[in-house]
Order: sequence, then C-alpha cells, then structure tokens
Amino acid sequence: MTFRITIGIDPGQTGAVAVIADGAWAGFHDMPTMPRPGGKGLHVNGAALAEVLRDVSTAHPGADALAVLEEVGAMPKQGVTSTFRFGEGYGVIRGVLGALRVPFVTVRPDRWKRDLRLAGLAKDSARTAAIQRFPSAACQLARKKDGGRADALLIAHWAHATEQIGEAA
Repeated sequence: MTFRITIGIDPGQTGAVAVIADGAWAGFHDMPTMPRPGGKGLHVNGAALAEVLRDVSTAHPGADALAVLEEVGAMPKQGVTSTFRFGEGYGVIRGVLGALRVPFVTVRPDRWKRDLRLAGLAKDSARTAAIQRFPSAACQLARKKDGGRADALLIAHWAHATEQIGEAA
C-alpha cells in the first residue's frame, strides 16, 4: 500500500510528469501534447494530462497526493508568442490540477535547484543527479532529451524531501 504520492511536473512541450510513491520513483509520463490549430507547433493536451493524473491516482488507491508544479516565467530573449504559449501551457496544467482537485504547490526553478545543490551547474547535471538519486529510473533518463523527465523527478524529490503540503486547487 502506498501512503503518499508526489507528482513532479516540469511544464512545457518537452516537460514531463514524474511520480514518487513513498519516496521511491514510480514512473514517468512525457507531457502530453497535441498540434495547435493551423499546424503551428504543439500545445499541452489538458484532457490527456487529466487521464495521466487519473491513472496515477488509480495505481495508488487511497494514497495522499501532492503535485508540485515548476513555477516558470518569461525567459530573457524569449519572444512574445513563445512566452504566451508557454504561459498558456502552464495555465492548462494548473486548470487540470484544479479540476481534478489535486492539491499542489509551485516552486521556482532557482529554489529547488538551490536546495538540491544544482544551482549554477550545467543543464544536464539534473539528469545525472536524478540517476544518482533514483538508479532504478536510469534506463528512462539515458538520453539528453530526457531532461524534462529528470527535472520533473527532482521537483517531486524536492517536495518529498522538504515535506511540502499543498492546498486544494
């Protein structure tokens, strides 16, 4: 029986959802996306994300759940359209969490990276750190493009390690 699941979410098209059950890695889901109308890029598929979160809950019946969403903002030299689209995806994720009544907290990237001693290190250092902390996840973190998975897993680990408590959305 699982007592607590912590769901780390790295938002964005290349983001991911990582699940920790009672402190142990329990799975990944790449961020579900779908084509934008008009064929210009992708966006977060809220219905598919809701299904992922329902599946996680079903796999751990009765467990207390907490989602941890990386709180992101505009990045330097990012265009207006890119910033708007990224914010739109972030809003879809928050909306899905709220609709499913999943308690959640947000954390800024500089906070979880500082607390896990990853601040200022190369981007790929998160993948290495995730493999070191969760060796059973190594096979699903083998590629450089698995950085979203690594970030999501470390975000979940941060929340579990710091005993975060969320509020219902």
